[in-house]
Amino acid sequence: MKHTNQSRKYFGTDGIRGRVGTWPINAEFILKLGWAVGEVLARQGRHGKVLIGKDTRISGYMFESVLEAGLSAAGVDTHLLGPMPTPAIAYLTRTLRAQAGIVISASHNPYFDNGIKFFSSQGTKLPDEVELAIEEQIEKPMTTVDSAELGKALRIVDAPGRYIEFCKSTVSSDIKLNGLKIVVDCANGAAYHIAPNVFRELGADVIELGVEPNGLNINLNCGAMHPDSLRQSVLQHQANLGIALDGDGDRVIMIDEKGNILDGDEMLFIIARERHARKKLRGGVVGTVMSNFGLEKALLDLGIEFTRVSVGDRYVAAELRERQWELGGEPSGHIVCYDSNTTGDGIVTALQVISAMCHKNCSLSALKNGLQKMPQILVNIKTNSLDKKFFEKPRIQQAVNEVEKKLNHTGRVLLRSSGTEPLIRIMVEGEDSANVKLFADYLVKVVKEEISES
Repeated sequence: MKHTNQSRKYFGTDGIRGRVGTWPINAEFILKLGWAVGEVLARQGRHGKVLIGKDTRISGYMFESVLEAGLSAAGVDTHLLGPMPTPAIAYLTRTLRAQAGIVISASHNPYFDNGIKFFSSQGTKLPDEVELAIEEQIEKPMTTVDSAELGKALRIVDAPGRYIEFCKSTVSSDIKLNGLKIVVDCANGAAYHIAPNVFRELGADVIELGVEPNGLNINLNCGAMHPDSLRQSVLQHQANLGIALDGDGDRVIMIDEKGNILDGDEMLFIIARERHARKKLRGGVVGTVMSNFGLEKALLDLGIEFTRVSVGDRYVAAELRERQWELGGEPSGHIVCYDSNTTGDGIVTALQVISAMCHKNCSLSALKNGLQKMPQILVNIKTNSLDKKFFEKPRIQQAVNEVEKKLNHTGRVLLRSSGTEPLIRIMVEGEDSANVKLFADYLVKVVKEEISES
């Protein structure tokens, strides 16, 4: 498996994340982090430019200030974007020719969590060697450049408008959404002032949900993690479809006109099939170890190559770069359209799906026909701490081997720790749903017993 995460002290699969006020997600550490990033970037020349954007959680104010201070101490200028989706910061980092972009967000997590993630000057996730250099710098005593060399800060006031125009430009000019009624749930997050305007300016009748952030209600019973209110609204308003973003706008879940959920696998299939039919699919499709086997089979039946990488859109994007392909994603709704943006982009993904609807002149429910997903169960188990060799324990290895033997090459088993939350994820996939549940229950029992004995 390519692009696996190296062992490191602070960085996970998507930056640094945790409970606000608990080390390392506190003001003192983030100040030092800003300085360390500035020092690493300053090796490329003092007074570089770094963009800082954030989602809507209340702690973003605090971390924005200390990051700015740390970068200034290292002699790096900051351009503040305010609340902006993660993919917008990736895009603006490229177009504004910044040295790096910083996102203050914990994505789909509750308001009391927060995190810091980074983009390179190309709008890609930072290379492993840069993250490791930042970690090494954090261990050094903090210093301050001479007063004449301190970094300055300014606010980019037209950032939302720039990104709205970019999103609209990712579909062909013949795509008009007139006559479509769309419910858009922004999760009270970073896209609250952007996503509804994108679809409205393209002609859709937009019904807004989750557009009243107060710093505490991000992802609270709304957005991609909680699509029930969106489903109810789609049915109530007899809308053509619903779109649910997460707190930082890089993932999306869609609801068809019948109230059925479309996850990342289904959206990826729709986009890939449409591009393939129009001879606009460059190369194949990148999925992850979590992608449903039904997606792989459906794409292969169309003659579309499919490959898997580790979980995390950074690994999807890295594989797309390496293969010079353009489309990949995860079941969670992180879809990377690399010809448009360098990271998962919920608004762009939804536009790609809607574009396929317009070209085929059909409903969203009809559009997903052709993909037969294999029964799959994903169970999350909370854990406070996890030994790195936990999954190597003999009893766990034995349990996995037993299940794989019973599946007899007609399914898959995956046990892994989350890179963004204190969770163990157990996935079982197979042809028979009853057996899949039975096997998942067995593995959950074994893992929980091993945790209690640890």
